[in-house]
Formats: sequence, structure tokens, C-alpha cells
Amino acid sequence: MPKMKTRKAAAKRYKVTGSGKVRYKKQGLRHILTKKSTKRKRNLRHAGILSEAETEKVRKMMPYKF
Repeated sequence: MPKMKTRKAAAKRYKVTGSGKVRYKKQGLRHILTKKSTKRKRNLRHAGILSEAETEKVRKMMPYKF
């Protein structure tokens, strides 16, 4: 049976932690930053954790990362 292919777009956007959770960079910190509060921008810096339902979708896209 041939190897399964990794979705490269998903591999670039998500990282898997040691415990199997999926981390991602939060959106909204690229441009139009003047109208966003300092607190909001500070909170966007930290990585987010995907929910369990979304993790299952990412797991199918990246078969060799889990």
C-alpha cells in the first residue's frame, strides 16, 4: 500500500504537542492593529489549542504527526 500524503497546508499551520493536542497561531494580528486594544493584541500572541472535534479533522490531514 502506498504512503499516505500529508496536507502541507495543515502541516504549516498546526503543531502537535507532546500530549497530542494541536496548537495553532491565532488570527487577527497581521494588519489593522491600531484599532485593536493592547490587551486584545497581547492575548492574540499566545498559541491556541484546537478542540477535540477539530483535532480529529487535523489528525486525518497529518497522518504521521500523531
